Amino acid sequence: MSPITERTAGSGVAAMLIPMLIGLVIWLAIMGVVIYLVVLVIRALRKYLCTAPVRQEKADMAKSLGEALRYHRTRCKMTQEFVAEAVGVSRQAVSKWESGAADPSTSNLLALAKLFGVSPEELLKSVE
Repeated sequence: MSPITERTAGSGVAAMLIPMLIGLVIWLAIMGVVIYLVVLVIRALRKYLCTAPVRQEKADMAKSLGEALRYHRTRCKMTQEFVAEAVGVSRQAVSKWESGAADPSTSNLLALAKLFGVSPEELLKSVE
């Protein structure tokens, strides 16, 4: 075999190996990214699962405050619309407070306590 054919035969193998190596490197990089994303998802799920009691407690607190607000409103025979006008908010805001979808601000909580004739602590007592 002449030296020219040896060189061309060797370059043919190298020409085939280079694209294969590039493909392998790209594949390894993609797999690395996928593994990293899987690890991040697992960490996020573990953190989410560990916070279940905190989320449940927050939901119970919001529900309890809403129940207290509804109890005092109905005890005083007031409508949501009347409470909303007296406090200076929309009727939908009062509805959200009572359903637990939102919490009243501190100033609104003080106004509600004054309107219902109770102390702010009594409104929050059921929350604790």
